[in-house]
Amino acid sequence: MKIIKSINQLNKEVNFKANIGFVPTMGDLHDGHFSLIESSKKKCNKTIVSIFINPSQFNKKCDYEEYPRNITNDIKILKKLKVDFLFLPKKKEIYENKRSLKLKLNIKDKVLCAKYRKGHFEGVLGVINKFLNIVKAKYIFLGKKDFQQLYLINKLIKKKFNTKIISCKTVRNKKMVALSSRNQLLNDNDLYISSKIAKLLIKFKKKLNKNFNNENQIKKIKNEKNKFKNIKLEYLEIRNKFNLSKKINKHNFKIFIAYYNRNVRLIDNY
Repeated sequence: MKIIKSINQLNKEVNFKANIGFVPTMGDLHDGHFSLIESSKKKCNKTIVSIFINPSQFNKKCDYEEYPRNITNDIKILKKLKVDFLFLPKKKEIYENKRSLKLKLNIKDKVLCAKYRKGHFEGVLGVINKFLNIVKAKYIFLGKKDFQQLYLINKLIKKKFNTKIISCKTVRNKKMVALSSRNQLLNDNDLYISSKIAKLLIKFKKKLNKNFNNENQIKKIKNEKNKFKNIKLEYLEIRNKFNLSKKINKHNFKIFIAYYNRNVRLIDNY
């Protein structure tokens, strides 16, 4: 595996005419990332993984500073997975002399996480826009756990790039909790509570598939949520999985949740 730290080096080392797969990450790699990487390796001749913790997508400076970093272990993992290239740029390489790379968000898209994390997706889209101009990949591999992010990046790519998105299913642990770098900030009891919430929402979705009465079911699930200690619900909504609107039916709905488990913010969808 070649470790590349600059755009110039990337252009020299990589033949972008080849069938390139790109997996953008912020590091602290887990099985969810491994799944994306394996998907890229199966579909593409060469795979580029990036590790870049993007400051402009964090609402609070402390969140950026506290984000898990384990680059030594990440490199070991990527070598074991036989990744072709690791793109490991520093902030100045990506931002150059700019303070921000943020792109504007359509007002219709300012729902769910975009409503509560102002500026977050603007920062995400800005850095993805930058990366796709640098890494001229044929495919980009993204997970469905961050479904709203996937939806917004897909809109951006359709407008500006020839890159195709490959969306990969959410990877969960044995207790059905979606894998996330934030999970390591949780203790065993926290994970137990998140497992209960995940199983509750899976059960909830099955009921909706049988009898689509979303308002009553939402009330029930919120009442159930109150039984768990240290949980602060940010949102629990059912939306259209194709455009994130509230125009839903039993064929197009998806359940979205964001909550704080103690002080750790978690998201999921079903």
